[in-house]
Amino acid sequence: MSSIKQEDCFIFLDQIVFINMSKLFSFIKAPIVFVLRQPIYWFAKKVSSAPDRRMVFERLSEMYANICENEDSKKGALYSMDFEDNNFIILSDVHKGNRSRRDEFKPAEKNYLAALDFYDQMGANYINLGDSEEFWKFNIFSIQHHNKRTFAAEAKFAKRKAFYKIFGNHDLFWKMDPFSKFHLKQAYGQAVNIYEGIVIRVKYKDKGHVDVFCTHGHQGDKRSDGNNFSKWFVSYIWGPLQAFLDININTPAVVSSEKTLHNKLMYEWSQEQENLVLITGHTHQPIFHSYNHIKFLKEELKDAEERGDRGSVKKLQERIKRHPSQCGQEAPKLSQYRPTYFNAGCCCYSDGSITGIEIKNGYIRLVRWADEGDGPERQVLEELPLQELKQMFFYR
Repeated sequence: MSSIKQEDCFIFLDQIVFINMSKLFSFIKAPIVFVLRQPIYWFAKKVSSAPDRRMVFERLSEMYANICENEDSKKGALYSMDFEDNNFIILSDVHKGNRSRRDEFKPAEKNYLAALDFYDQMGANYINLGDSEEFWKFNIFSIQHHNKRTFAAEAKFAKRKAFYKIFGNHDLFWKMDPFSKFHLKQAYGQAVNIYEGIVIRVKYKDKGHVDVFCTHGHQGDKRSDGNNFSKWFVSYIWGPLQAFLDININTPAVVSSEKTLHNKLMYEWSQEQENLVLITGHTHQPIFHSYNHIKFLKEELKDAEERGDRGSVKKLQERIKRHPSQCGQEAPKLSQYRPTYFNAGCCCYSDGSITGIEIKNGYIRLVRWADEGDGPERQVLEELPLQELKQMFFYR
């Protein structure tokens, strides 16, 4: 039997098993939900914990060192690129589903497709920071069936060897499932590597280099970043159980305090590193220049109002108005000692907008894609010249 036929056979058997299990669960679902929903919810709330600083620091340091020091690292890959000659778009937390009411990506699909078409046409590299597929709620077969257009759009980058796929806590399936390579090849029409993180080493002719470390950002979360057993449990038991019982346990993406703590710890770790910029997702909260973006705008607005600068007030009010939904929670100011931490936000805001980090034409930008009546349009929320970023590292 050829290798291709073996792959088809494995996938077919995998699908048959899932269909039979689905039929069994649908038959016994009501009594199970009635008995288990409240006890499971109580237990999860009791044992859930905020991200641990020591664990976050250890995991990030271990992964970063592994990528940089080992050419054959299983944790990730190291690339040397020139930001002046290469364009990048960095997106996170797409959470592709099955277009049901529980599919958070559904309202954002058109903006996501418009963004990918724009960046593909300009020859950009696409770094996906994880949680691209929502395996805690949906199975691989329904996700592939309902996301053919999005997989096809991503495949254009893969065909150009400009696609970098990272896994997060909601798509651990790509790391844990023995048939994941088969499904990736089926989705993209070719083999696609998937990593826990990548490092882009930007070398400067006159002085040194800066490492841009890209990862999902769930490192240090005991619920989804522990040992292999805990990862297996979250991927195959805990995530599907939450979906089956229709419960939503507090996660960093929906709880403001955990959002802020995650971002704060990521920022603090990045501050301790030498010539490094950390870019993550996970919290669904855009961070630019090591600073909560919406907080930054509101403080600028307050200053403009105190100065009586009506022009600036109007512009800032417009920018705040179009800020991504679900990110309006107040958060403590993060120190602006160095701009070492950026967060791409997500691609599943309730208003259908998406945010990402764009590196193009000598600038790093926080961008938003939204349809406000005239179709999907790109908006620049914040930008910083790369030259200024370089100076902050080497000329302090």
